[in-house]
Amino acid sequence: MAGAITIITINIHNQFESVGKALQQAAFQVSSVMTTTGYSTVDFNKWPELSRMVMLLIMCIGACAGSTGGGFKVSRVMLLMKNALKELRSISHPRSVKVLKFDGRVIPDETMRGTLAFLTLYVMSFCISVLVVSADKTDMISNITGVIATLNNIGPGFGICGATGNFSTFSDLSKTVFIADMLLGRLELFPLICLFIPPRNRAKLSLFGKELRKK
Repeated sequence: MAGAITIITINIHNQFESVGKALQQAAFQVSSVMTTTGYSTVDFNKWPELSRMVMLLIMCIGACAGSTGGGFKVSRVMLLMKNALKELRSISHPRSVKVLKFDGRVIPDETMRGTLAFLTLYVMSFCISVLVVSADKTDMISNITGVIATLNNIGPGFGICGATGNFSTFSDLSKTVFIADMLLGRLELFPLICLFIPPRNRAKLSLFGKELRKK
């Protein structure tokens, strides 16, 4: 958050009467987007491309683990980064034993597999949603950020669904996709998918198998 606020403040300070005002607005928009609160006090759709790209990235990251906020979650991003670094070290030192730790705790392989599976489903849901919404006659930025905003429960996106816009111009098909994305983003992918899996097959999911076998 601090990095995003700093970059955006430097990038948009010419649009405000003082650096302090730019810092205030940048901090509020970044905090609102990362916590998926949905509020906005300025039209960040008019910000420079760098600031808009930073906002787009933090829209995807979203809130912290354990919170009611949406998004991919900061903890999953950190786990994926640590796992990538672990694999790079394994390439340079193939005989060394690398243990993945997070907050001083060893991360079980099941947790890492669950995170990678979540990433796969997340990307698939995003790509399918964008393809369906692209059938509308709206611009690409509005389509992509509309899916990002709904899948991550952000609220506003860019383009016609920006901070001063809305989703009313999209077709009924696109709105149905957005509704489905909002449910996926709010209820999380695995719990919602489990609703459509027969009980006899749910134990096959590595994320829930252990708990179900205990019961």
